[in-house]
Amino acid sequence: MPKQMPYGAYYKTDVPAHDAELTETSPGTPMGAYMRKSWHPVCLSEELTDVPKAIRILGEDLVAFRDRAGRIGILQRHCSHRGTSLEFGIIQPKGIRCCYHGWVYDIDGTILETPAEPEDSKIKETLSHGAYPAFERAGLVFAYMGPPAEKPAFPEYDVYRFPEDNKLVAFSNIYNCNWLQVYENIMDHVHTALLHNNMTVDSVDAALKDGLNFPDAFQDIPVMDWATTRGGHGVTFIAGRRVDDDTVWVRMTEMIFPHLIQNANLMTSAHEVRHTTVCLTRWHVPVDDTHSILFGWRHFNAGIDLHGDGSEEDCGYDKIDFLDGQCERPYEVGQRAPGDWDAIGSQRSIAVHALENPGTSDRGVYLCRKLLRDLVQGKTGADPTKAMSADGAETMHTVCSDTTVRLPRDPAKETDRQAMKEIGRQVYDIVAAADPLPSAERRAFVLAQLDDLDGGDHRQAAE
Repeated sequence: MPKQMPYGAYYKTDVPAHDAELTETSPGTPMGAYMRKSWHPVCLSEELTDVPKAIRILGEDLVAFRDRAGRIGILQRHCSHRGTSLEFGIIQPKGIRCCYHGWVYDIDGTILETPAEPEDSKIKETLSHGAYPAFERAGLVFAYMGPPAEKPAFPEYDVYRFPEDNKLVAFSNIYNCNWLQVYENIMDHVHTALLHNNMTVDSVDAALKDGLNFPDAFQDIPVMDWATTRGGHGVTFIAGRRVDDDTVWVRMTEMIFPHLIQNANLMTSAHEVRHTTVCLTRWHVPVDDTHSILFGWRHFNAGIDLHGDGSEEDCGYDKIDFLDGQCERPYEVGQRAPGDWDAIGSQRSIAVHALENPGTSDRGVYLCRKLLRDLVQGKTGADPTKAMSADGAETMHTVCSDTTVRLPRDPAKETDRQAMKEIGRQVYDIVAAADPLPSAERRAFVLAQLDDLDGGDHRQAAE
């Protein structure tokens, strides 16, 4: 049957299977095995109170808690004795006690007490409970769920420490769909000019519409380019937009596999400054195959929040301050003014790639899938940046940034767009060249190179 056929729904009722290799992450799956070799946020620190929290991550039922000594535990949810859920456990000065028969587990799974057993019982010496290494930082709880012998250092990026006034504020967004369609959305950057600027909205409350809109500069369809980073372990988009007749705004956001995104500025200052870096650090964590949680840090600093637009109070459990439509809202609101949560979740609980009809704007999404598939299948070499994250002094770099450069407008539209694409690639090359430099020197290097590129003089802004 031809693809183009009026009233042809009768011939389009077959729904192929989803792409299991990329979307399924439970134990024993290829993507699950790959993902388990990285650190994952599993909950917010604020969710750990005086009672345990049941969580589900990568298809595994777990329990998270902070014992009375302040240590974080991530244990398999069901007691090793008779299977009672440890979400009903009693937090101890050291570890957690099962409510049913009183067995106490330390945060590493060591059995500390079996009060109903004889004193000479060997259970504590012969058995341990399933546990994962965990720690908390800046309001997020992280766990490593992979082979113990392969546990990596937590990746340290310069944007976690620089600029000096930077503050990391934790948040989460909950999605009722597969992790991948939420993750790859960032490479579909064209949607920001359409979905987030209400091109489809005829009537909506003015206050709500204002909350959904990105800054005016986002309304232009960007000139798009993409670059593979980290030897195939990441990818970035390069988006060019005109700010005025003399200025182009180059926006770059980087995906770092398996599920991290360093997201460029989303505040109104994004195109008003020479060069800023990360606004959001986001991990797209599978709960199971049909649910996911986006955990992250909102970065607050003078460069990002130039006009004080952000709000720390609006960041937290299932909420973020930068744009409405990132979390579940009343159905009628989503229909009248849809956001990411509505559009992405409506692609089915697991998007079916075989039914897609991609266009040129989808190149980044399909590049992302190819790179992930190569990683899962073992076709990609070692990540060359991993060695930079372990010493605690130096940090890894990200090309994620917003940059304004001088580029006079060409009266011919297509010629002008080609010039924007070329200068976007030059900005990418400058930012990428900062990788091997000491952490504290990267910004000054980038600013100096940008001045050489367009004849500006912004070196003093490095301080």
